[in-house]
Amino acid sequence: MAASDGLVQNCTNQIEAIDWRMHSNTLCLVRYSNRSFYGSLDMHILRYEYNTRDIQPNVTDFDMAWEALMIGLIEDVHVLYYAARTQTVESTNTNLYGFVQCSRDLSLQNCTRCLQQNVFDYKSCCPGSQGGIVSRPSCFVRWEIDRFLGFFDNSSPREKDKKSVSTRTIVAIFVIVAIILLALGFAIWRRRKSYKAFTTENGYFSGAKRLKKTYDTAPPDNAGDDISTSGSLQFDFKAIEAATSNFHNTNKLGRGGFGEVYKGTFPNGTEIAVKRLSKTSGQGDREFKNEVLLVAKLQHRNLVRLLGFCVQGEEKILVYEFLPNKSLNYFLFGDSTKRSQLDWTRRYKIIGGITRGILYLHQDSRLTIIHRDLKASNILLDPDMNPKIADFGMARNFRMDQTEDNTGRVVGTFGYMPPEYVTSGQFSTKSDVYSFGVLILEIIGGKKNSSFNETDGSIRNLVTYVWRLWNNDSLLELVDPVIGDNYDKCSLIPQLHCLCLNLLDFSSESDQRKPH
Repeated sequence: MAASDGLVQNCTNQIEAIDWRMHSNTLCLVRYSNRSFYGSLDMHILRYEYNTRDIQPNVTDFDMAWEALMIGLIEDVHVLYYAARTQTVESTNTNLYGFVQCSRDLSLQNCTRCLQQNVFDYKSCCPGSQGGIVSRPSCFVRWEIDRFLGFFDNSSPREKDKKSVSTRTIVAIFVIVAIILLALGFAIWRRRKSYKAFTTENGYFSGAKRLKKTYDTAPPDNAGDDISTSGSLQFDFKAIEAATSNFHNTNKLGRGGFGEVYKGTFPNGTEIAVKRLSKTSGQGDREFKNEVLLVAKLQHRNLVRLLGFCVQGEEKILVYEFLPNKSLNYFLFGDSTKRSQLDWTRRYKIIGGITRGILYLHQDSRLTIIHRDLKASNILLDPDMNPKIADFGMARNFRMDQTEDNTGRVVGTFGYMPPEYVTSGQFSTKSDVYSFGVLILEIIGGKKNSSFNETDGSIRNLVTYVWRLWNNDSLLELVDPVIGDNYDKCSLIPQLHCLCLNLLDFSSESDQRKPH
């Protein structure tokens, strides 16, 4: 009753409402609408919540236990459409408690798909937290390091499993009959629908919010067989076209090396960024495939999230989360009014966020990724001005035992590329470190690396300018004047000295640059 009362109080005069409500020892789903939703998989995000406390020691062990917990829950849910489970982090003897539930009108396949997406979204959003909730109209996931609801007593998971075997056996008979009836009803209802869901090898949808779905069942042949197992959602071209008002100029956000970027809005209000690759760019084909295959495997709060892709004829489109504050260079190299919005605290925070993103790419992700084009225009800002690294078209991944590579096709932006990469095509994680070093100088100074053009030729770019300041013992002249004196000089001077003394990012010899 509490859930239905809440809807009555909070959703007056609404034609559609839904609520997953925890009350006492139960979780209740209440939903009403003026349209039929029975048996329908609804992937619209209802709720994201996470515990603000972070996991401190043994993060790797914790992540392994958390993944085991989620896998076990999704396996267990097939019997009763809900499951509760406990998993122990062996190194700390800490218990993780998890609970999942699906709407009982779903097929088992769609129940699994929905839960997998919730788990995927939580891992993308909030890694390292001590608990969280992700819910959709069709399913619910919650986990904590403390007991919640009434599903967790002091018995071990194995003991609980033994106690529940006989009950599960009895219930399973009735559930199987119910599933058959539901499947028949669902199949009849499904035939009236005008869309087909695109599924991938791992069953994940990558972030599609309740769209008018008209997805194809598989990518066209010319997209490459391996794209179909990337874990990304394939969008229908007509849906993208409608979301961007037929790629109208008023929705254009900018233009990159391989195409244009538009803002789009789906009927439910979800905003997206649409990267439309140039039809005439053969090189763009390579970048398109690269982004689909690499970015779909990356989840971090400081990386822009790829929602999916579209391939239709000559059209190749990437769909990303929309970030309203544009890119870092919009503020950093704009007029003084725009630059003043980046006070010292905010710039320092941006540097820290980019650092975490690079560390994830180089060290903490499943793949070792070299971005190869780190610069201010490829750093996007979310509503809270947190940075997110974007544009992975030129990125390369390394094997586990690989530390460097060579290429005959040097790509990137001159001024941000280290000397050994420009001259010989040699690149490694240190290449990104060099680019990041140049970017740090730009963030501190508000000066673009390519903006220097001295007649005597002694200052070719921002790096040589900083070297002159270093030699003149006047490094603080680098600081953007719009910051004023609102920063800690005693802290900044040693940091700038450290950059120069250790040749962290500016040395022409890659052996003298530290990887992190």
